[in-house]
Amino acid sequence: MILELVRFRHPPGKTREELLDGARAALPRWQANEALVRKYFAASLDHAHGLGVYLWPTLADARAGHDAAWRAQAQARTGAPVEITYHDLLLVLDHEHAGTSEPPPSPDLPDPAAP
Repeated sequence: MILELVRFRHPPGKTREELLDGARAALPRWQANEALVRKYFAASLDHAHGLGVYLWPTLADARAGHDAAWRAQAQARTGAPVEITYHDLLLVLDHEHAGTSEPPPSPDLPDPAAP
């Protein structure tokens, strides 16, 4: 499982409600993406930055979700490049559902031991 972090700048002066309205407006796009397992919408405490946390079954799915066209429109909208990092999700502790889970590895992860 791939955990993808997408960090971007918010326009100055946005209220929490305005940011929430923007997140709500983005919902249909992500609801239509059947590869997406889960998405969290977040904002820094000062509302200067947004953070999307995504769970994807594969690295290819994550990269397809934020392709070059998406990155270009995000940069045009925010005025700054979007920062995206990918992570191999190893283990999940979930107190809300009283359990843990070990997601399967993405089949397309690069081999860090390869030369």
